[in-house]
Amino acid sequence: MIRQLLIALALLLSLSGPVTGQDAQTLDAEIRVVDAPQDEAIEQRLTQVLSAIDGLDDVAIEVSAGVVTLSGEVSTARAARDIGDIASRVEGVVYVQNRLDDDVNIAARVQPLTRRFKEMSANAMQALPVALVALAIVFSFALIGRWAGNHDGWLRAIGLSELASNLGKRIVRLLLTGMGVLIALEVMDATALVGAVLGIAGVAGIALGFAFRNIVENYLAGVLLSARNPFAIGDQVEVGAFTGKVMRLTSRDTVLMTRDGNHLRIPNSVIITSAMTNFSRNPLRRFEFNINVPDAADLNQAREAGVTALHAMPGILNQPAPQGLIAEISDGKATMRFLAWIDQRDTDFAKARSEAIRLLKITLDQAGIVMPQALYHVVLENDTDALPTINPESSSPTTPTPITARETADTSADLSIDQQMAEELSRSDEENLLK
Repeated sequence: MIRQLLIALALLLSLSGPVTGQDAQTLDAEIRVVDAPQDEAIEQRLTQVLSAIDGLDDVAIEVSAGVVTLSGEVSTARAARDIGDIASRVEGVVYVQNRLDDDVNIAARVQPLTRRFKEMSANAMQALPVALVALAIVFSFALIGRWAGNHDGWLRAIGLSELASNLGKRIVRLLLTGMGVLIALEVMDATALVGAVLGIAGVAGIALGFAFRNIVENYLAGVLLSARNPFAIGDQVEVGAFTGKVMRLTSRDTVLMTRDGNHLRIPNSVIITSAMTNFSRNPLRRFEFNINVPDAADLNQAREAGVTALHAMPGILNQPAPQGLIAEISDGKATMRFLAWIDQRDTDFAKARSEAIRLLKITLDQAGIVMPQALYHVVLENDTDALPTINPESSSPTTPTPITARETADTSADLSIDQQMAEELSRSDEENLLK
C-alpha cells in the first residue's frame, strides 16, 4: 500500500514539474522526451546531451524512479552546476543528486585552455592573408603621410611660419595614417571596432588635453607668435616686468637675455596674453628727463639753453628736434622736461640720456641758473631772542665758476650683450623658430 502511494506521489510531482535539490521551481523551457518518461529514456537523453558537450566524458549518469544521480569529475565547479541544471530540465526528472567533483588536475584545467588556443591559432591562420593586406594598407598610407609631411613647400607658399608648417605636417601625416587604419579595419570586417576606437580616442584626447593643458597652450601660442613675428633676434622687448633682448623662440617658451647677461625664459602663453613693448622695431627712440630751476629764473632762457645744448650733443637727432617743456611750477621751483630722439643703431639709450642730463646741468650753471635747494624753516616757540639774524644778501646762491671745457662722454651703441648673444647662438643647438 505504501509503495503505491509513493508511486502516485512521484507521478503527481512529475506532472507538476521537476524539483531540484534546493527548491521546487517552475522552469521556462523543458527538454521533452518522446514517449513516457521512463528511466532508460531519461538516462539516454542526458547521455546524448552531455556527450555533445566537450569535457564531460567522465560524467556517469544513473536514473532510478525519476531520480538522477550524477557522479564523476568535471573541470570546474561551474560546469558541475550547469550539468545539474541541464539534468533538472529533462522531462520526467523528479530529483537531481549532484555528486560531481571539481577536478584539481592541472592537465585537466589546462586542456580547455589549450583547445581554445588551438582554435584561436587556426582562426588566426585563416585570417592571416586578410591581416597582411590590412597591414600593407596601413603601411602604405603611413608612407604617403610621411612623404606629404616632408614636402611642406605648399604650406610655406600660403604664408605659414616654420612652427605652423611643422604643425600642419604633423596633422597631415596623422590624418593620412588614420585613414589607412580605418580602411584596414574595413577590410578586416572590424567596422564595429572603429566606433570603439574613435570613442576611446576622443576620451583619451580630452584627458590628455586637461593633463597637458599648459604645454598645449604654450605650443599654440608659439604657433601664433611665429606666424605674427612680433619680434626678431636681438630686439629689445619688455613683457610685463621683464626686459631683455630676444635670443630665440621655441615651441614652448621665448628666451631673453637681460642687460646683466642672464637667460630669461618666458612661457609663450604669457607673452601672447601680456602687453609687450618692442623697443627695436622702430630704430628711433625718445628719452626724457626733468630738471628743476627756480621759479624766479627766466624760464624761456633756461628752456632755450637746454634745447641748444641737446642740439650740440653727439647722437641727438635734429629731426625730430629736441624739445623743452615747462611741466609744472610749485614750492618756489619750476619743473622743466626735456625730450630728445636718438637712433638706437648708433647711440645707446641709457648712455645718451645720462650724458644729456650732465650737459644740461653744465649749461644751466654757466647761464647762471642754479637748481633750487630745499629750504627748511625751523621756528622755536617762546625763544625769539635765540633766533639768529638772517642777512638776505648772504642767502643768495653762489655763482658757480664757469665751465669752459665740455668733454663729451661716449654715447655709442652698447654691443656687449649682442656679442654674448651671438656666441650663445653659435654654440647652442636648441631649436630657434626665429632663424
